[in-house]
Amino acid sequence: MSSSHRIGVAQGTALYVGAVLGGGVLALPALTAREAGPASLVAWALMVAFCIPIAGSFAVLGMRYPDGGGVATFAAKAFGPRTSAPVGWLFYFAVPVGTASAAIVGGSYVADALGGGYLMSLAVAAALLFAAYVSNWMGLRLSGGLQLLLVGMLAALMAVAIMVAAPDSRAENFTPFAPHGWMAVGHAATLLFFAFSGWEAVSHLGGEFSNPRRQLPIVTGLTIAVVAVLYLGVATTSMAVLGSDPERGSVPLTLLLERGIGDSARAVTAVAAALLTFATVNAYIAGGSRLGAALGRDGDLPRWLGKGNGAGEIPKPSLVVLASLTAVLLTSAAVLDIRLDPIMTAASACFVAVYVAGLSAAAKLLRGSPWGRLGAVVSLVAVLVVFLFFGWYLLLPVSLVIGAKIFQRVTAGRSGPAGTGQDTADSGAPAAEDSRTAEAPIVS
Repeated sequence: MSSSHRIGVAQGTALYVGAVLGGGVLALPALTAREAGPASLVAWALMVAFCIPIAGSFAVLGMRYPDGGGVATFAAKAFGPRTSAPVGWLFYFAVPVGTASAAIVGGSYVADALGGGYLMSLAVAAALLFAAYVSNWMGLRLSGGLQLLLVGMLAALMAVAIMVAAPDSRAENFTPFAPHGWMAVGHAATLLFFAFSGWEAVSHLGGEFSNPRRQLPIVTGLTIAVVAVLYLGVATTSMAVLGSDPERGSVPLTLLLERGIGDSARAVTAVAAALLTFATVNAYIAGGSRLGAALGRDGDLPRWLGKGNGAGEIPKPSLVVLASLTAVLLTSAAVLDIRLDPIMTAASACFVAVYVAGLSAAAKLLRGSPWGRLGAVVSLVAVLVVFLFFGWYLLLPVSLVIGAKIFQRVTAGRSGPAGTGQDTADSGAPAAEDSRTAEAPIVS
C-alpha cells in the first residue's frame, strides 16, 4: 500500500541541507588546501556565490514541474522527450558513485578514530549505505524525520568546532597566498563541485512537497544560508588554524575539535562523520531512486523500474538497482584498492554534466522570469568553465550519454514512438501525452 505522506518545510530543508552540505566538508578543506594553498578559499567563496543562481533556477523549475524525473524532466520539457534518457542516466548511474564517495569520507573518520585503515573505511561506508537504503525502503516519513534530526545535530557540532578552534588562528597560515599559482584554484573548484552539488539530487523531490510553489523558495533560501555559513566557516577556520601543510591530515574537523575538547575529539567527530554521511547519502538515494522510477515509467530504463513512481510511494525496484551497483563499486574499491580521489572526481564529472543539461533547460524554460533566466545563464557559463578542468574523466559522462542513446534506439521499435514511453504496439489508438513534456500544474 502506498503512503500519502508529503514532506514540509522542516523535512524538506533537512533533506536539501543534507544533500548539498554532504560529507565533502569533512575531507575537502584538506584536499583543496593541498591543491591551491590559502587561495583555495577563493574557490570556496566562488562556489558559495555560484550556489545562489543555481539553487534559484532549480527551485523555480521544481515549482513549475514538480516531478520525480527532476533534471531529466526539465530537459525533456525544454528540448523534447528524447533528451530525458541521457540526462537521467547521467544522474541515476552517478548516484552509486557519489554516495560511495561520501560514505568513504565518513568511514575514514571512523577508521581514524579506531586506528583502522582504508579497508575499515570501506566497511564503515558499506554499513552507512545499507542503513540509508533501509531508511528509504521504509519511506520518506522515516527518512525525512531522521534527516531533520541529524542535520540539526551536525550543524551544531560544526559550529562548535569553528568556535573552539578560531582562537588558535595564525596569520602566517595565509602566506604565501597562492603557492601553486592561480590555475590551482580552478583545479580546487573541480573538487569542490562535489561538495556543492546536491541541487540536482533534490530536484527529484519536488513532487513530494505538499505545496511546492510556497515551500520550495523557503526551503531553498534556508539551505543556501546554512550551507554558506558552515562551509565558509569550516574552510576558513581550517586554513587559519591548520594551514595548508600537506601532512596536516585528512580529518580537519577532528583536528579543529581537538583544540577545544582534546583526545575525545576523535570519537566525537567519528560519530559526527557517520551521521553527516548518512544524511548525505540518504538524500541522494531518495532523489535518485525516484528518478529511476520516473525513467522506468517513461521507457528510458526498463519498465519494471517504474513501480513506486507515484507521489508518496516507495520506488523499491529502483532502490534495489542502486544498492546493487553501490555494492559492486565498494567491492571493486576493496579488491582493486581504488582510492577516494578518483571516485569523487568521477562522480563530480557526471554531476557537472547534469548541471549543464539542467541549466540549459532552465535558460530556455524560464524565459518568462528575467531574473531566473539570467541566473541560469550565468550559472551555465560558470559550470562550463569548471567542466573543462575534468580532463579524461569526461569520458564517463560521455559513455553514459552514448549508453542512453543506444538504449533508446534498441527499445524504440517495441516501445512506440521514441522517447514517449507509450506502448502502441497492441493498439491503434494514439499514444497518450508524455508526462515529461506535458505542462505540469503548479500546486497551490
